[in-house]
Order: sequence, then C-alpha cells, then structure tokens
Amino acid sequence: MTTELKNIEKININDFQHDLITWFKEEQRDLPWRKDRDPYKIWVSEIMLQQTRVDTVIPYFNRFIDWFPTIDDLAEADEDKVLKAWEGLGYYSRVRNLQSAVREVKEKYNGEVPNTPEEISTLKGVGPYTAGAILSIAYGIPEPAVDGNVMRVFSRILNIWEDIAKPSSRKVFEHAVRELISHEDPSAFNQALMELGALVCTPTSPSCLLCPVREHCQAFEEGVQAELPTKTKKNKTRDVQLAAVLLTDEEGKVLIHKRPSDGLLANLWEFPNVEIQHPLHHEREKISELFEQELKIHLKLEKIIGQLEHVFSHLVWNIKIYNGELQSNIPEGSDWKLVTLDEIKDYAFPVPYQKMFKIYLEYPNRPDPKAAKP
Repeated sequence: MTTELKNIEKININDFQHDLITWFKEEQRDLPWRKDRDPYKIWVSEIMLQQTRVDTVIPYFNRFIDWFPTIDDLAEADEDKVLKAWEGLGYYSRVRNLQSAVREVKEKYNGEVPNTPEEISTLKGVGPYTAGAILSIAYGIPEPAVDGNVMRVFSRILNIWEDIAKPSSRKVFEHAVRELISHEDPSAFNQALMELGALVCTPTSPSCLLCPVREHCQAFEEGVQAELPTKTKKNKTRDVQLAAVLLTDEEGKVLIHKRPSDGLLANLWEFPNVEIQHPLHHEREKISELFEQELKIHLKLEKIIGQLEHVFSHLVWNIKIYNGELQSNIPEGSDWKLVTLDEIKDYAFPVPYQKMFKIYLEYPNRPDPKAAKP
C-alpha cells in the first residue's frame, strides 16, 4: 500500500469535507467568476489564474468578459483584439489556445462547454487541472483539479513527500483528491482547496492556527509543515542581451513589428530589436550594422535612453533601449507598420515593450509627439 493511501485511511473523510466546505462557504472571497457557474467564465478565469495572482487577474477578467461576454463573441473576435485584451498578463499562447478551443466549442458543441472529462480534455490548452476545475465548479462533477496550491495543501494534510516539481507526482495527488472529494458538493470542495492554499496553507509560514482542517493535518501533527512540499529547484535561466530601438520617420511615426506566429510572445507587436551575442566595441556602430544585416533597416542610432530587465520562466532579457531615425523605407510585409503615438495603444505589446514605450515617452529629447498626431 502506498504512503498516501495509508495516510488517507487516517482521515475521517466526512469530517474533513465538512470542515473544509463550511469554512469556504463562510470565508470565500467575493470574486467575479464566482457570481454564477457559467463554465465559459470559469474557463477564462482558470486560464488567467495560471501563473498570476488573483488580485492581478480581477481587472483583466472583468475587461475580457466585457469585451467578449460569450463564447460566440470570443470565437468571432479578431486575434489582435483578443491579444490586446490579454496585454500585460503574459503567456500569450494561453489566450490563443483559448480562442482556438472556444471556436471548436462553437462549431462542434453548439457553443456549450463539454461536461465530460473525455470531451473537455480534447480542447486545445485544456489540461487536467483546467478540465477538473470547469467540470467540478460549473457542472458539479467530482473531478480533481490539482495545481500547485492543491499539491501543497495535500502534501501537508497527508504528509506526502513526493517531489511536486516532477510531472509523475501529479497522479499521486489526483488519486488523493479522488479519494477525499465531496460527491455532494465537488464545486465547493475544489474551490475550498484552492482558497485554503491561497489564503492559509501558503508556501512559506502557513497560518496553521487559522486552518479549518488543522486537526486533520498529518504534517502539522508531526511538526513538519514548514518542510513540505518537497520541490526541486528549476534549471537556471538563460541571459539574453538585446538592443531595441524606437525608430521614428520624418513625420514622427514609430516603427513597430509583429512577432512570428509561433514561439515566444507569438503575434504580439514589438519595437525593432536584435540580439547581441558578445560585448561590442564601437557599440552603436555595430548595433546599427546588426539592424541593417538582420532586419534590412537603415537607421541613425541615437543615444541609449534606458535599460531594463525582463524575467521569463526560462530566460532573462537584458535590454538596452535606443531612439533613432529611420533612414529607409520600412521592410516589406504586413508585419511592419509605421504608427502614430496615438495609434500604438490599439496594438498588443508584451510587458517589456510597454515599459520601453513608457521610457521613450519620458525621455526629454525624443521627437515632438505633436508631429506624430494624424
């Protein structure tokens, strides 16, 4: 018998469910996606909440639902507008997958989010956690919804020392949730686990004295709650050196570029940039040459107007930001545009480029913005 099965047998399941769900119904936060059990809204919220804090998500969720209140609205929306609505949340492949999956729901399921594990799991971007969250919260189906919060809670409740960073460990925790989940109210049970992990059973310094299921917690009983969960560290991130330039033409319009349709930050807009592989002598001259060689842009590079660092999960961008004058026609193709400063707000930019633009607007010697108005 596995360790988690032995430890499950130590728990009075009915009492555990009662204590957890009662606490949740009394203490749950007032969140916009909890106002009803609309599976579409729950789906959107769960995709947004991956890697992002609840407080950050709330205004994005409200705006997204305001722009795309139904599955049909999102399915029919222009991708640029969808990316603009997501701007600032990061992980843009998630919203592209969401729109792709929503289109499939519209075409294949008549706009109704599937309510079976087999069907919902085939949708693009819907993994086991998202499927479990939608099925349990929206449809009341007792499916586990296991994310980092839930693994942390159950590692302590059941004193499980499996490394939660390993994909194989998820099955252990999914099995534990299946054994303990309330079949009468799986919606409240799964949401309560998420809430407990967010508010009480936190990664460091868990508030054990406030925990509604403390008497069921085997890690607390043994005094090892601060040592759990077991989690190996991620691999070191890779540093990338970039030079980016805000290029203006003689009318004061700014050159922007649409990133490729796959890979990092796909289909978002950016300012022209090149990667610097090693330290450069005569830096501005060499960077100008890189822009001409790699992007076919002839330019006059001015001074550095700022620097910034942006951290992704697997790499770090260290960016030197220049301003400059465009001294050639823009490169061919629809992925290059010259836009006014007013028009830029209509395009979806990743966070580092939003920061660059802010630095540019605050730079005292930039071209007169009045010249850029249509």
